[in-house]
Amino acid sequence: MTTSKVTYQGDLRTTAVHLQSNNEIITDAPTDNQGKGEAFSPTDLLATSLASCMLTIIGIKARDMEIDLAGTTAEVTKVMAADPRRVSEIHVIITFNSQLDDRTQTIFYNTALACPVANSIHPDITQNVTFRTARDR
Repeated sequence: MTTSKVTYQGDLRTTAVHLQSNNEIITDAPTDNQGKGEAFSPTDLLATSLASCMLTIIGIKARDMEIDLAGTTAEVTKVMAADPRRVSEIHVIITFNSQLDDRTQTIFYNTALACPVANSIHPDITQNVTFRTARDR
């Protein structure tokens, strides 16, 4: 089954439609690559997908452990390299909205690193993941 349909709109912009839900994402080329930067770039989506996947997989584990993680956030920083132009690093800072003991943090950390997107990203791309809890604020 086809996942999505991506259409080039012109002026370095695409529209991607998720065929099952009909939700839409717009991408623009970033300003450092001839674009307007008015929406996520394709490489922004790559980096953001990592954080979204990690939060989703942690959420599944937390639900199994009967822990409410609503309000947990992830900040994403993408680092680009040249020759060839590519994503070289993705930094993800996950901040939990509650206190977690060390055992639970370890479980969630290992769960995050095993998410499908993390396992799909080329090993040359550094994935730097940091956890923060309410006590770290």
